[in-house]
Amino acid sequence: MNRKRNLLISLTAAVLSGLLVYGIYMLQLRQVKFQETVSVVVPKQFVQAGERLTSDMLSLKQISKASYVPDMLQDAREADGMEAVMPLGSDEPLLKWKVDKFRLLPSRTQSTFQIPRDYVLSVSNGIRAGDKVMLYVSGETVESTRLFEEAVTVASVKSSGNVEIDDTDNPNLMSLANGDKEKMYVSRRDANGMIDYINLNLSEAQWLELDSLCKSGKSRIVIAYSSQSLDIGQASGETEVNP
Repeated sequence: MNRKRNLLISLTAAVLSGLLVYGIYMLQLRQVKFQETVSVVVPKQFVQAGERLTSDMLSLKQISKASYVPDMLQDAREADGMEAVMPLGSDEPLLKWKVDKFRLLPSRTQSTFQIPRDYVLSVSNGIRAGDKVMLYVSGETVESTRLFEEAVTVASVKSSGNVEIDDTDNPNLMSLANGDKEKMYVSRRDANGMIDYINLNLSEAQWLELDSLCKSGKSRIVIAYSSQSLDIGQASGETEVNP
């Protein structure tokens, strides 16, 4: 009886010892993995939103491999010439979504379409290039509804003289990039000019859907400013577009 009990105690001790050794091994392995480092791109100094990055503004910094995420840039050449979408802190690992090279250009699956004036029923007069807008269809023969589920990007808004509508002393795009709600609001109030032409970045499917609805003249679209651009509340109003 004592022999069996001693054997059981020995086996239990052996299992506990094995678990202890395994735990120490895993702890050491985790520590070694954490101590491994990788190089990531960081700004040398604070960078304002809207500022274009150059190679002399960037450097490499060693961070632990455990802190690395795939969205971090590791080659400074990738960021050279890109624009900061938001303020970047000094020595802050540079994430891909925080920089963009051509913010107003269409993506690979899009094109920039100038929306014909006779397709537009109304357009929010606070819209500026870079804003997100929602499109709604309206007409006597169709039920008023949202045209696309997602907001689309405005490539440009121009007057009849083919001049971009904005406040020259306080450009809306710079205020938008800096996240300055007050200046963004002021730029919309101070900008003068009737929106005669609006260009939107749309996919081919989106344009074909819009065109098929409006080309007969029985339906037109309403272009509304979306708070997705920056949460500053509702747009300042709408202005009728003369066909």
